[in-house]
Amino acid sequence: MQQFDPELIARAKSGEETALAALIARMMPAIRRGAARCTVPGLDFEDAVQEGLIGLFDAVRSYEPGRGAFASYAAACIAHAQQDAARAATRKKHAPLNDSVPLPEDSAAPGPEELAIVGETVDDVIRRIKTQLSPMERGALLCAIDGRSAAETARLLGREPKAVENALARARRKLRGAT
Repeated sequence: MQQFDPELIARAKSGEETALAALIARMMPAIRRGAARCTVPGLDFEDAVQEGLIGLFDAVRSYEPGRGAFASYAAACIAHAQQDAARAATRKKHAPLNDSVPLPEDSAAPGPEELAIVGETVDDVIRRIKTQLSPMERGALLCAIDGRSAAETARLLGREPKAVENALARARRKLRGAT
Protein backbone atom coordinates (compact mmCIF):
# COMPACT_ATOMS: atom_id res chain seq x y z
CA MET A 1 0.00 0.00 0.00
CA GLN A 2 1.09 3.52 -0.62
CA GLN A 3 2.13 5.86 2.16
CA PHE A 4 0.27 9.08 2.86
CA ASP A 5 1.70 12.18 4.43
CA PRO A 6 0.06 12.63 7.87
CA GLU A 7 -0.15 16.36 7.19
CA LEU A 8 -2.14 15.70 3.99
CA ILE A 9 -4.58 13.54 5.91
CA ALA A 10 -4.94 16.18 8.66
CA ARG A 11 -5.59 18.91 6.08
CA ALA A 12 -8.18 16.72 4.33
CA LYS A 13 -9.83 15.98 7.68
CA SER A 14 -10.06 19.71 8.41
CA GLY A 15 -11.92 20.21 5.13
CA GLU A 16 -9.23 21.51 2.81
CA GLU A 17 -10.46 20.71 -0.68
CA THR A 18 -7.06 20.43 -2.37
CA ALA A 19 -5.88 17.87 0.21
CA LEU A 20 -9.12 15.90 -0.17
CA ALA A 21 -8.76 16.01 -3.96
CA ALA A 22 -5.21 14.68 -3.66
CA LEU A 23 -6.42 11.78 -1.50
CA ILE A 24 -9.22 11.01 -3.95
CA ALA A 25 -6.80 11.05 -6.87
CA ARG A 26 -4.42 8.65 -5.12
CA MET A 27 -7.20 6.28 -3.95
CA MET A 28 -9.24 6.33 -7.19
CA PRO A 29 -7.57 3.22 -8.69
CA ALA A 30 -8.51 1.20 -5.58
CA ILE A 31 -12.04 2.65 -5.66
CA ARG A 32 -12.46 1.71 -9.32
CA ARG A 33 -11.10 -1.82 -8.77
CA GLY A 34 -13.53 -2.34 -5.91
CA ALA A 35 -16.40 -0.94 -7.99
CA ALA A 36 -15.68 -3.40 -10.78
CA ARG A 37 -15.94 -6.28 -8.30
CA CYS A 38 -19.16 -5.01 -6.67
CA THR A 39 -21.25 -4.34 -9.77
CA VAL A 40 -24.60 -6.19 -9.47
CA PRO A 41 -28.15 -5.61 -10.78
CA GLY A 42 -29.29 -2.44 -9.07
CA LEU A 43 -25.73 -1.16 -8.52
CA ASP A 44 -23.91 -0.20 -11.68
CA PHE A 45 -20.23 0.69 -11.92
CA GLU A 46 -20.65 4.44 -11.46
CA ASP A 47 -22.86 3.95 -8.40
CA ALA A 48 -20.26 1.61 -6.89
CA VAL A 49 -17.57 4.27 -7.51
CA GLN A 50 -19.76 6.80 -5.67
CA GLU A 51 -20.17 4.39 -2.77
CA GLY A 52 -16.38 3.98 -2.69
CA LEU A 53 -15.94 7.75 -2.53
CA ILE A 54 -18.38 7.87 0.37
CA GLY A 55 -16.29 5.18 2.08
CA LEU A 56 -13.17 7.28 1.53
CA PHE A 57 -14.86 10.36 3.03
CA ASP A 58 -15.85 8.28 6.06
CA ALA A 59 -12.25 7.04 6.37
CA VAL A 60 -10.91 10.60 6.28
CA ARG A 61 -13.45 11.74 8.87
CA SER A 62 -12.95 8.84 11.28
CA TYR A 63 -9.20 8.15 10.91
CA GLU A 64 -7.14 8.56 14.06
CA PRO A 65 -3.40 9.06 13.50
CA GLY A 66 -1.18 6.53 15.20
CA ARG A 67 -3.66 3.66 14.92
CA GLY A 68 -2.27 2.17 11.71
CA ALA A 69 -1.61 3.09 8.11
CA PHE A 70 -4.20 5.36 6.54
CA ALA A 71 -4.02 3.58 3.18
CA SER A 72 -5.05 0.23 4.70
CA TYR A 73 -7.78 1.82 6.78
CA ALA A 74 -9.16 3.78 3.80
CA ALA A 75 -9.05 0.69 1.56
CA ALA A 76 -11.05 -1.26 4.14
CA CYS A 77 -13.62 1.55 4.51
CA ILE A 78 -13.97 1.80 0.72
CA ALA A 79 -14.39 -1.96 0.31
CA HIS A 80 -16.95 -2.17 3.11
CA ALA A 81 -18.99 0.72 1.71
CA GLN A 82 -19.05 -0.87 -1.75
CA GLN A 83 -19.89 -4.33 -0.39
CA ASP A 84 -22.70 -2.92 1.76
CA ALA A 85 -24.15 -1.16 -1.29
CA ALA A 86 -23.95 -4.37 -3.34
CA ARG A 87 -25.71 -6.34 -0.59
CA ALA A 88 -28.41 -3.68 -0.31
CA ALA A 89 -28.92 -3.67 -4.08
CA THR A 90 -29.43 -7.43 -4.23
CA ARG A 91 -32.02 -7.59 -1.45
CA LYS A 92 -35.45 -8.79 -2.54
CA LYS A 93 -37.05 -5.57 -1.30
CA HIS A 94 -35.41 -3.73 -4.21
CA ALA A 95 -36.52 -6.24 -6.86
CA PRO A 96 -39.33 -4.06 -8.28
CA LEU A 97 -36.88 -1.22 -8.81
CA ASN A 98 -34.11 -3.44 -10.17
CA ASP A 99 -36.43 -5.22 -12.60
CA SER A 100 -38.49 -2.25 -13.71
CA VAL A 101 -38.27 -0.74 -17.16
CA PRO A 102 -38.23 3.04 -17.37
CA LEU A 103 -41.10 4.64 -19.20
CA PRO A 104 -40.23 6.61 -22.31
CA GLU A 105 -40.28 10.34 -21.78
CA ASP A 106 -42.93 10.88 -24.45
CA SER A 107 -45.41 8.37 -23.00
CA ALA A 108 -47.42 10.94 -21.11
CA ALA A 109 -51.11 10.24 -20.67
CA PRO A 110 -53.22 11.76 -23.42
CA GLY A 111 -54.83 15.06 -22.63
CA PRO A 112 -58.50 15.91 -23.10
CA GLU A 113 -57.93 17.07 -26.67
CA GLU A 114 -56.35 13.77 -27.71
CA LEU A 115 -59.09 11.81 -25.97
CA ALA A 116 -61.76 13.83 -27.78
CA ILE A 117 -60.08 13.21 -31.15
CA VAL A 118 -59.80 9.48 -30.45
CA GLY A 119 -63.46 9.44 -29.37
CA GLU A 120 -64.51 11.14 -32.59
CA THR A 121 -62.42 8.69 -34.63
CA VAL A 122 -64.00 5.71 -32.88
CA ASP A 123 -67.47 7.18 -33.38
CA ASP A 124 -66.69 7.72 -37.07
CA VAL A 125 -65.50 4.12 -37.52
CA ILE A 126 -68.63 2.77 -35.79
CA ARG A 127 -70.84 4.96 -37.99
CA ARG A 128 -69.05 3.71 -41.11
CA ILE A 129 -69.42 0.09 -39.99
CA LYS A 130 -73.15 0.59 -39.55
CA THR A 131 -73.70 2.46 -42.84
CA GLN A 132 -71.19 1.01 -45.30
CA LEU A 133 -71.11 -2.68 -44.42
CA SER A 134 -73.75 -5.27 -45.22
CA PRO A 135 -75.16 -7.37 -42.35
CA MET A 136 -72.96 -10.29 -43.46
CA GLU A 137 -69.82 -8.12 -43.57
CA ARG A 138 -70.66 -6.56 -40.19
CA GLY A 139 -71.17 -10.01 -38.61
CA ALA A 140 -67.94 -11.35 -40.05
CA LEU A 141 -66.02 -8.28 -38.84
CA LEU A 142 -67.44 -8.42 -35.32
CA CYS A 143 -66.64 -12.13 -35.03
CA ALA A 144 -63.08 -11.49 -36.26
CA ILE A 145 -62.70 -8.72 -33.68
CA ASP A 146 -63.82 -11.21 -31.02
CA GLY A 147 -61.05 -13.55 -32.19
CA ARG A 148 -63.24 -16.18 -33.80
CA SER A 149 -62.01 -18.20 -36.75
CA ALA A 150 -63.73 -18.25 -40.12
CA ALA A 151 -65.11 -21.75 -39.37
CA GLU A 152 -66.60 -20.60 -36.03
CA THR A 153 -68.06 -17.50 -37.67
CA ALA A 154 -69.53 -19.59 -40.49
CA ARG A 155 -71.30 -21.82 -37.96
CA LEU A 156 -72.66 -18.80 -36.04
CA LEU A 157 -73.90 -17.04 -39.19
CA GLY A 158 -75.09 -20.19 -40.97
CA ARG A 159 -72.78 -19.64 -43.95
CA GLU A 160 -69.82 -21.33 -45.62
CA PRO A 161 -66.32 -20.49 -44.29
CA LYS A 162 -65.27 -19.16 -47.72
CA ALA A 163 -68.26 -16.78 -47.77
CA VAL A 164 -67.25 -15.50 -44.32
CA GLU A 165 -63.64 -14.95 -45.47
CA ASN A 166 -64.84 -13.05 -48.54
CA ALA A 167 -67.23 -10.91 -46.45
CA LEU A 168 -64.41 -10.09 -44.04
CA ALA A 169 -62.09 -9.13 -46.92
CA ARG A 170 -64.80 -6.85 -48.39
CA ALA A 171 -65.39 -5.23 -44.98
CA ARG A 172 -61.69 -4.52 -44.51
CA ARG A 173 -61.39 -3.12 -48.03
CA LYS A 174 -64.42 -0.81 -47.53
CA LEU A 175 -63.19 0.46 -44.18
CA ARG A 176 -59.63 0.98 -45.44
CA GLY A 177 -60.82 2.83 -48.53
CA ALA A 178 -63.05 5.19 -46.54
CA THR A 179 -60.26 6.57 -44.32
